[in-house]
Amino acid sequence: MKLRSLSLLVFGLGLMAAGSVSAKDLTSRLGVGIKNNTSFDLPSLGAVYYPSADLGLTGGVGIDTQKDESRFTLNAGLRRILFREDNMNFYFGGQAGLINYETVGKKESGFELNAFFGGEFFFTGLESLGFSFEGGVGVASLENVRFRTFADHPFRAGITFYF
Repeated sequence: MKLRSLSLLVFGLGLMAAGSVSAKDLTSRLGVGIKNNTSFDLPSLGAVYYPSADLGLTGGVGIDTQKDESRFTLNAGLRRILFREDNMNFYFGGQAGLINYETVGKKESGFELNAFFGGEFFFTGLESLGFSFEGGVGVASLENVRFRTFADHPFRAGITFYF
């Protein structure tokens, strides 16, 4: 409960500071951080690289080796910036990945495809730290084919540090 209260406080402070946020040109910048956008709940280490002003390459890996309940995901994707606002960069893109999980000794492997839209914003004074959110549609193939919609809420959004 304390973590939830702290998260609400941080989110509220972020909303109040939204007037001091500015969009960034990320050309030739590499970012590393966290994200959680696969078909099962598994936080991942992510990377983003922008070879040009409007095109970003993404990737991520998530691992949980819990006995009899292990999970793994590996994905790669592409982002295209649609437009820049004073406060954030809006983008759309796609992601493909491999997914694997185990339940009580039974292992399942498959693939995942996602199409998404999202935004990434930066606070003044923290120009190298991006906060992102995404939503979209996806298909996952494990035991059976599963279609889904997804959306990141503020407490599940990605955080990326750009070098």
